[in-house]
Amino acid sequence: MKYVSTRGHAANQSFTDILLEGLAPDGGLSVPEQWPRVMPVKLEAMRDLPYPRLAFEIVRFFADDFPGAALKSACEKTYTKEIFGSPEITPLRTLEPNLHILGLSNGPTLAFKDIALQLIGNLFEHELAAQDRNLNVVGATSGDTGSAAEHALKGKPRVNVFMLSPQGRMSPFQRAQMFSLQEANIHNIAVEGVFDECQDVVKAINADAGFKEEHAIGAVNSINWARVVAQVVYYFKGYFAATSSNDEQVSFAVPSGNFGNIFAGYVAKKMGLPIRRLVLATNENDVLDEFFRTGRYRPRKAAETQETSSPSMDISKASNFERFIWDIVDGDGDKVAWLWEQVAQKGGFDLSTDRAWEKVEEDSGFVSGRSLHEDRVETIRLVKKKYNQVIDPHTADGVKVALRQREPRYPMICLETALPVKFDATIVEALGEHAPRPPQFEGLEKLPQRFTTMKPDPEALKDYIRSNH
Repeated sequence: MKYVSTRGHAANQSFTDILLEGLAPDGGLSVPEQWPRVMPVKLEAMRDLPYPRLAFEIVRFFADDFPGAALKSACEKTYTKEIFGSPEITPLRTLEPNLHILGLSNGPTLAFKDIALQLIGNLFEHELAAQDRNLNVVGATSGDTGSAAEHALKGKPRVNVFMLSPQGRMSPFQRAQMFSLQEANIHNIAVEGVFDECQDVVKAINADAGFKEEHAIGAVNSINWARVVAQVVYYFKGYFAATSSNDEQVSFAVPSGNFGNIFAGYVAKKMGLPIRRLVLATNENDVLDEFFRTGRYRPRKAAETQETSSPSMDISKASNFERFIWDIVDGDGDKVAWLWEQVAQKGGFDLSTDRAWEKVEEDSGFVSGRSLHEDRVETIRLVKKKYNQVIDPHTADGVKVALRQREPRYPMICLETALPVKFDATIVEALGEHAPRPPQFEGLEKLPQRFTTMKPDPEALKDYIRSNH
């Protein structure tokens, strides 16, 4: 399997070449030259595999140059009952016939990001040792990626983590999960701005080829292709759990901010998993919903990005969206580069009259919708009253839009994004009671916190990295 850049100018690379990298040298994102296909007989053979073996079988489609024994060992080390609470790893909870929630939030930081990042931590550890090198991971988080990455990489001797987050825009629980870590290789940076500005700084660091090479800069955000690949696995697992044969189609509903989680579902569909619909749910920051309704992509400026009660989705520049555009324009890197020039110069682009739009409408499976604060609160109440389950605000966005787009004859699987304790204020507003809190997190917000405040300035971050690795 060889990889190219979405912008067409990067040389073919292998999985191990891109594993430790962020952006491609031309500013694009790494994508496989072609999508692997899972034949029906192979799909059937996967149905009853335990999660570690299923992860190994799917990841190795994309990582055929990674040593097989090491990959198998990493999957077995990662996906355990001790780390994820049950041997199923991603248990399916049925609300009613053909309506399910896929439990993705049972890892160390109670968010779906753990599923990919725990594996990436182990893959990094193997590859850095094999290459006898160190890595400075630079990332941006709107809430959950940061803590999941830090908990996966803390204490690893060859890795330093520099994680940017928007100051004052995470929940107290999310903030405490990150800032209370005391390991010397973890560096938290509270940026005076919104998530998109954090992400812009990370991209600027990656775009400086000299600095990137000199300081061995890598990424764990979903711009890292391995993150997406690891997330593909639970679409297969969810499909098998909700169906009895491979003749059935299912739909997935996914709350979306940076487009990585739902793009993994798109990859699974391209691989041959019988996915009928990919239901994309946004919050008030509805750039992606607007695109899938109209064909117009118009990222908002920082001042226009709203602060909401589903803060991990307060994103107006979805990085992984570029990978999707690359696919629907048939891998034309020059066209992708031109489209992103239009974003920079004119604030967006319009594909509604482009032939690529036909692929979106006819082949992609995407439908979308928007959920507002009152929708989240109402949905949290509904799910508690009707099904006696408490869901977090982001999952509520997904369930709300799923109920609008649901087709009764097809199973609808709503992807859980986090446990509700991470967003207790909204749960209290909706239910009049605190969210259930796992005992190991009692007193988390009272722990000492360690972080550095910084303006959204790439040069300031470069100076900080130089002084702290």
